[in-house]
Amino acid sequence: MAQQNESLPALRTKPKAIFFTDFDGTITLQDSNDFMTDNLGYGAELRKKGNKDVLEGRRTFRDSFQEMMDTVKTPYNQCIEILLKNVQLDPCFAEFFAWTRQNNVPVVVLSGGMQPIIRALLAHLVGEEAVAHMQIVSNDVEPRPGKSINEEDGWNIKFHDDSEFGHDKSLEIKPYAALSERPIMFYAGDGVSDLSAAKETNLLFAKAGRDLVTYCENEKVPFVTFNDFSDIHKVVADVVEGKISVKEAAKGRL
Repeated sequence: MAQQNESLPALRTKPKAIFFTDFDGTITLQDSNDFMTDNLGYGAELRKKGNKDVLEGRRTFRDSFQEMMDTVKTPYNQCIEILLKNVQLDPCFAEFFAWTRQNNVPVVVLSGGMQPIIRALLAHLVGEEAVAHMQIVSNDVEPRPGKSINEEDGWNIKFHDDSEFGHDKSLEIKPYAALSERPIMFYAGDGVSDLSAAKETNLLFAKAGRDLVTYCENEKVPFVTFNDFSDIHKVVADVVEGKISVKEAAKGRL
């Protein structure tokens, strides 16, 4: 059991449920990578075209995301400073996160974004102490040859794995899903980086009006929409407390 808890850290406290979640556009109101691309890179029009190509199977997320990030030449420390001024937290996330800690529901952040940006934004928005209680699995950043990440055109995204997603979020969830006795597993997301994780948990929360809803409907993946974390909080609490089943909660578009 100790070895299992080491390889599956969310099991350490023997929880009844685990909450996996995307970061950009899910915990935050704005997507930090989209913001950089739209304002510091090649702009919103080309980004949206890339997302559409991924959603419709013409390109991989990895290739599209690499292209997006390659157009952002701003030094990395300046990117973080700009994002700290422009990216806001879902106003209901802090209350939900406090509830998860009180009720032994580990939160695991699975992100297609980059670790330094995620940690900086979370520390700024919910505090260093709270971040210490979150497991964060994401892509990272690395310097380009002969450069520092804090130079102009000095950084490159360092993908988490070799998959077509760059970070295949399902790989983190599947070992939990394979357990004979497993906790209830939730996932919340909004876009194309969440496609690999969409089918892996007991209940999927898809942000209303975003690409993940379209994907779930096309692929017949059970889900329920949410507008903010107050919607998620109520449903997760009701499921954990046994008031409703995950099947009853998966109501699709609300």
